[in-house]
Amino acid sequence: MVTQVSRTDSLATQVFSLVTVAVMISSSYLLYMQDVEETNYDMNVPVWARNQQPFDTAQAYSFVLHQGPYERMGPADSWEALEHVMIPYNLPETEGGAAVDPQCVLNFDPDKCPHISLAYWRPEVPSGMRVPVIAEIGPYFGEESVGTPDITTPGNWLGIGILQNLLPHGFAFAQVSVSGTGLSNHCMDLMGFSEQEGINAAVEWLGTQDWSNGNVGLIGKSYDGSTPWQAAMYGNEYLKTIVPISGLIGVRELMWKNGSSEARAPFMHNVVYGSYGFSSEKGGENLQNACQDYLLGPIHATNGYVFAGNEFVESYWSERYFLDR
Repeated sequence: MVTQVSRTDSLATQVFSLVTVAVMISSSYLLYMQDVEETNYDMNVPVWARNQQPFDTAQAYSFVLHQGPYERMGPADSWEALEHVMIPYNLPETEGGAAVDPQCVLNFDPDKCPHISLAYWRPEVPSGMRVPVIAEIGPYFGEESVGTPDITTPGNWLGIGILQNLLPHGFAFAQVSVSGTGLSNHCMDLMGFSEQEGINAAVEWLGTQDWSNGNVGLIGKSYDGSTPWQAAMYGNEYLKTIVPISGLIGVRELMWKNGSSEARAPFMHNVVYGSYGFSSEKGGENLQNACQDYLLGPIHATNGYVFAGNEFVESYWSERYFLDR
């Protein structure tokens, strides 16, 4: 005898099974969440438990969950850098600008020779303890055209967050102005050889100070995310890691991509960054912007845009491609 099961009974059985499975899964999840909430993690919180941590999301930037043990050197009521230095570096005369400044060439005034502006902050650590360095390198420190504070003030886009979150864990922090911007002299040659040499000089300086342990990392976004790629070209022994955020691997790659010209590229190249490097505070040093690449840059940028990067002057672009050297 064959017993027939009605469609209604079959549906009820399926619903009961689904409800049972759902209850079991939800119960397991609730027990798991209770375990997560009751677990007192030390420094290493598993990925699956991080959404339960008390992150401060009400500020302009995020904060670490555990503050480090070190205070910042210098006055507690001021964010001003511990020290501001000028780092000299050599350039061939073919680069023009500060490299051919008569007061530099004739040794009348070494301060007229190429130098890079750098400010840094350090944690208060036990005597003899050396620390790693995080640095941001870019054109935005003390630039009149964008109204940013001078290099001894931490940038509110990155620097202040590093000082509050990472310096207490034993990291020094530095801000560096690329050539021709801020208090760095020479010309703003937009990621060219002069800028690259200055960046490498800054990395070398940070890695060789008696308070540094020789481990330098670079971080930044946009233009400041392109300078780490420039530094990495040199294979400098002190540069241990880079964190480039939305940066360029080459300037021509800003002019066009995926077979299409980038409409904003000539404006960014010629107008936005072309205005950098001039400052009322520099006086006669503004004349150092009369270097070859700065003067010819607008022509290259326009041609690069019109001809989709296949411009007749290859050397300008190859000098500004950061993955081959």
